[in-house]
Amino acid sequence: MPYDAKNGKTNNEIRNGNKTEKYKYDQFLVDDTDQNASLDSDKTDSGVKMERSLGLISGTAIISGTMIGSGIFVSPRGVLYGAGSVGMSMVIWLGCGILSMFGALTYAELGSTIPLSGAEHAYFMEAFCQNKKRRNLFGRIPAFLFDWICIFIIRTTMFAGMCFTLGTYVTQPFYPDCMPPLYLTKLVTAISMFILCFINCMSIKFAEKIQVFMMAVKLIAAVIIVAGGCYSLSQGNTETLASGFEGTSTDTAMLVLSFYNGLWAYDGWNNLNFVTEELKNPKKNIPRAICIALPLVMLVYLSINVGYFAVLPKQEILSSDAVAVLWGKRILGIMQWIMPMFVICSCFGSANGSLFSSGRLSYVAARDGHLPSGISFLHVQRHTPIPSMIFTLTLSTLLIIPFDLGALIGIFSFTSWIFYGVSAATVLLLRYRNRHKKLDSYKVPLFIPIVVILLSTFLVLVPLIYLPKPEYKYVVLFMAVGLCIYFLFVYREIKVPYVDSATRLMQKLLVVVPPSQEKSY
Repeated sequence: MPYDAKNGKTNNEIRNGNKTEKYKYDQFLVDDTDQNASLDSDKTDSGVKMERSLGLISGTAIISGTMIGSGIFVSPRGVLYGAGSVGMSMVIWLGCGILSMFGALTYAELGSTIPLSGAEHAYFMEAFCQNKKRRNLFGRIPAFLFDWICIFIIRTTMFAGMCFTLGTYVTQPFYPDCMPPLYLTKLVTAISMFILCFINCMSIKFAEKIQVFMMAVKLIAAVIIVAGGCYSLSQGNTETLASGFEGTSTDTAMLVLSFYNGLWAYDGWNNLNFVTEELKNPKKNIPRAICIALPLVMLVYLSINVGYFAVLPKQEILSSDAVAVLWGKRILGIMQWIMPMFVICSCFGSANGSLFSSGRLSYVAARDGHLPSGISFLHVQRHTPIPSMIFTLTLSTLLIIPFDLGALIGIFSFTSWIFYGVSAATVLLLRYRNRHKKLDSYKVPLFIPIVVILLSTFLVLVPLIYLPKPEYKYVVLFMAVGLCIYFLFVYREIKVPYVDSATRLMQKLLVVVPPSQEKSY
């Protein structure tokens, strides 16, 4: 990068379409008197924006590669435990897949109608913030609460949890007779998180290639498990599958718990909606990617379960913390070591997809004024959201130090269905609002978002009624704190001292500038 020592400024060339534009880098440094410079597109439009580099294959890999995580390889016992029988567990896996497909198709309409990154953030802003003014007291609350809970708890915890599972499997071989030290597992977890963040900061295309490659590795693992199951069945090991619906649970709370575990395994079907602005032809590729990814994931989950049941008795599956590893010991012999490798690759790919999409949520939240504006800045040459990636990494790293990640996810996971239900209602609202307009975007059959609304209501109320936890009060408290922060720093626009100076320093260190605005709220 050329540097002029005389005036202390850097000259960069930014390619915008077919036009190459030279500009002085220093003109885009945040003014000390304007904290929200990135929101002023006329003042700071640098011509830098996220490139549309995602195609259909990489889009499909982002969805399916994040959905097929460590859970199906490590411990699918949650569904089986609640279902009580092999037959009912397979029914629940299928039912959860169909309902996840309904949710994904609902988001396909939203993504093709509102081609902005950020998923629910963008849809709530479009639906409830019609006048697009910063000082809109109620219109921004749904989007801000979504940002507040997902950025600081749900998505950062999911990313940290995936990396923690990776760290566990990396360190376990060095301690064959006991659990590895917790500090060592967390150290490896942190290292893997830093590696993934570095990759996503340096090259979006390389991160895409990793996602596609890891998706292929997961499919190979699924094929091996299915092939081993078929071999076991050919040897006459049909006892587990032949038990069918024997022992099916009649406890409503247990069946609901099984259903919850199944839906959690399918979670991630909305990941492509977080990166819509980087997807080529989103109006067509979002529905296409969803229609490829969701059936593929359903097939993989059902097939892997059949492969497990063909080899392992039900009690061993219920008692194992690593079903795929136990399966490998029974079938693969001296090659059993490949199953832990597949689990590590699965965790790495899922964590990469989770960070890829989570960083975009921080990016659009900052771009729309819900976080400090500097988090939305892009690197002048790579066009990567380095500040938002580092922000996500920092939050996730802080979470792995003191907290029980599983408990955090368990407490806050049901809130995801609140946002899914509101998003489905947004489809109906936008359909009514645009009823006189001819839109060429994908339209989901109307009964599907209605089913998603009813399902979301059920999944939010059931834990409160059948599985009440004292910890749920922390959800209410966290949302109340979020509302206070919203009122003070978003609605009232109270400035925090030294934020402008820190943003200016960050720009110089990371070589980032405010992004071009896709749409300003």
